[in-house]
Amino acid sequence: MEIFYFLLFGALALVVVALELTKTSKDRLTTSPAFNAFKNNYLLVYSIMMAGDWLQGPYVYYLYSQYGFGKGEIGQLFIAGFGSSMIFGTIVGSLADKQGRKRACITYCISYILSCVTKHSSDYKVLMLGRVLGGISTSLLCSAFESWLVAEHNKRGFDQKWLSITFSKAIFVGNGLIAIVSGLFGNLLVHTLEFGPVAPFDAAGCFLAVGMCIIMASWTENYGDPSENKSLFAQFKGAATTIASDEKILLLGAIQSLFDGSMYIVVFLWTPALSPNNEEIPHGFIFATFMLASMLGSSVASRLMARSSFRVESYMEIVFVISAASLLLPIVTNFVVVPSNVKGGSLPLSGCIQLIGFCTFEACVGIFWPSIMKMRSQYIPEEARSTIMNFFRIPLNIFVCIVLYNVDDVPITIMLGMCSVFLAIAAVLQRRLMMIGENHRSKTEDWTALEKYKEEEPLNV
Repeated sequence: MEIFYFLLFGALALVVVALELTKTSKDRLTTSPAFNAFKNNYLLVYSIMMAGDWLQGPYVYYLYSQYGFGKGEIGQLFIAGFGSSMIFGTIVGSLADKQGRKRACITYCISYILSCVTKHSSDYKVLMLGRVLGGISTSLLCSAFESWLVAEHNKRGFDQKWLSITFSKAIFVGNGLIAIVSGLFGNLLVHTLEFGPVAPFDAAGCFLAVGMCIIMASWTENYGDPSENKSLFAQFKGAATTIASDEKILLLGAIQSLFDGSMYIVVFLWTPALSPNNEEIPHGFIFATFMLASMLGSSVASRLMARSSFRVESYMEIVFVISAASLLLPIVTNFVVVPSNVKGGSLPLSGCIQLIGFCTFEACVGIFWPSIMKMRSQYIPEEARSTIMNFFRIPLNIFVCIVLYNVDDVPITIMLGMCSVFLAIAAVLQRRLMMIGENHRSKTEDWTALEKYKEEEPLNV
């Protein structure tokens, strides 16, 4: 393996360790033992669930290519997953609010295990079924677990500020440390032990089964909408009305869709972008490097959210600008560095620069996830949380499906440029959200001061 991979991984690891070791009391919140036990239980489950997801990540594209499918056919398989998430995502989200978030989390485990099983077949239709199941699973992963956490946190009477601790730790451990270990473990299974590209999917299924058992044994059920007789259509209508009537929720949904859409496009593109001439690249190790960069971002986010002087709405604008610039780096590289036309071989100079750009973007992803979770907990009403969160995924999935449908006709640089533009738009929308939030907070403070004055005025007389 080239020395560059080790140098980049080592540099990121040193920064992460330095950030964690230099945390002060200002960077931490004091909590209770009961909350710590609750948080640790959730982190255990979430980490196992993410292990089941991350083990698959680096090898989905690779597995399909090993089965002999081209980029266009692979794009169609990915479209099936995103289309499934778009069509069924809102339905399963509403069922989670109505039938229970714990049940929805168990359903996630079952559907994703079945999706892993389909990877043993090279039949296109069977793989397509697996992508449909994977799309449903992704919708549940992105809504049911967070909805259960927020509802249970509030039900147990924990301080609202402590949610940011769980969010940042979940991203740091689940989307960082666990993802790194999963990438290295997948690399071990596929390349070192030579079990083949389907081995990570088998391991993922085992982790998901273990996590499901822990959920069934230790989690209590909670619900969103208290009305048991409310139909799914009524839930959809209520969620849509809530989004349309509150500009903050509408902006939040647009921001999430733009960023998530760009992120999923990068997930699809990084393999062909780094190996345009079929260069030999260690997929698992590169994936682990990306996750280490994400880990760095979540460590930064935990510091920012622990300080009252930093509001999530303000610093996220900067994050979106940096993420937009990071995806321009691979485009600029193609004009500055002459690309290699040698088939096979090792990662060229242009690939090294692109890898740095992707790592910068992943660091922004690490900041984005706990921060968007924090904003969702503030702005989205509890009774329809899962439904609204999956509504946000509809434009995301439409965007990704359109891009992947045309993946054979559009150069990678153009697609990365589109993502950069969308991230720049997200920065503009974030500024608007920040302005609305500041105006709302200012009016609330004025109202509080007026009420206090009215209470004190009779005493002064």
